[in-house]
Amino acid sequence: MESVLSKYENQTTVLSEYLEEFPETDGSVWILGRQYHLKTDKSKLLLDISARLWFTYRKKFSPIGGTGPSSDTGWGCMLRCGQMMLAQALICRHLGRDWHWERHKKQPEEYHKILRCFIDRKDCCYSIHQMAQMGVGEGKSIGEWFGPNTVAQVLKKLALFDEWNSLAVYVSMDNTVVIEDIKKMCWSPPQSSSAARGSMLSHRSALSQNKNTAGFCSGWKPLLLIIPLRLGINHINPIYIDAFKECFKMPQSLGALGGKPNNAYYFIGFLGNELIYLDPHTTQIFVDLEENGLVDDQSFHCQQAPHRMKIMNLDPSVALGFFCKEEKDFDNWCSLVQKEILKQRGLRMFELVQNHPAHWPPFIPPAKPEVTTSGAELIESTDKLLELEEEFEILSV
Repeated sequence: MESVLSKYENQTTVLSEYLEEFPETDGSVWILGRQYHLKTDKSKLLLDISARLWFTYRKKFSPIGGTGPSSDTGWGCMLRCGQMMLAQALICRHLGRDWHWERHKKQPEEYHKILRCFIDRKDCCYSIHQMAQMGVGEGKSIGEWFGPNTVAQVLKKLALFDEWNSLAVYVSMDNTVVIEDIKKMCWSPPQSSSAARGSMLSHRSALSQNKNTAGFCSGWKPLLLIIPLRLGINHINPIYIDAFKECFKMPQSLGALGGKPNNAYYFIGFLGNELIYLDPHTTQIFVDLEENGLVDDQSFHCQQAPHRMKIMNLDPSVALGFFCKEEKDFDNWCSLVQKEILKQRGLRMFELVQNHPAHWPPFIPPAKPEVTTSGAELIESTDKLLELEEEFEILSV
């Protein structure tokens, strides 16, 4: 592991050496549901891209699990891409798709709360520590590379402990999105108090920063929809290209996770037959919270033109992301899928069905486990668990 880390530590570079400016053409660029004309909207385009939270390799954070790696260089790129997709969902949820970040400009408190979710500390709910430890339950050792589906499953589990953002995370199965299951999940009643008390025992630390002070509310839970796909065997099948590009045009788009074998990128749009992506393969120094609870965010935004790659060079294993804040957004997404994706008579990129397939196991909306050993705060021993249970009994008296 040390040799791998040292190899990648030396790849820390100045981004401007590798980034290529957008060409001077009459073409249009699509970025997460927004269209830009290169000749007239270039500054707006770059402003939009720089507003996306950019998570890269970091070094010199506290060792994961206490004795694990203190850098994710060489193995954490897909985790960072998952963070970027989730962060975009949170920005849409709290600030709106049209919110823009500007350097040295004061930002709303919600922005800082979102950023705090991803700081590389074990007590931040979507930190590299939490994602790596939750990946153990998905069969991935700490320091092992994740694929798109694995990171989707990790985000789904971690979101259960995030009361402030209160997302419903649906990860499709067998290339099929089931409308009935999503509506059942997003309209689920509030969690029972006994379950909430049980999960509090093992997740008090991270959630202390992420509680929804208004408590659980009834109604539609904002939806993070992730669709893992295999768009070919060894290479992407050209038949899927048009449908794949259409997804970036949808107003609900969160882009896609993918890349090349063992090299993950966060794809946010396209220009012609080139995909536009944010690259996590730059190692930066760990940035901690300041005394006032804010974060120096300059290194969390890519402030130059992003990378591009030919769509045919994409590895066929990808995961699409979409965010639907309200039920009408999901209904609109379903209509767009029916119109733009399912019109294909041959091979379809994925299926959208109304009812839960009869041959599938019953759908049960995910819920917080009462006791866990790999969530917001890893319980390292039975003694620690008993200690927390005794404390809870005292509080209950």
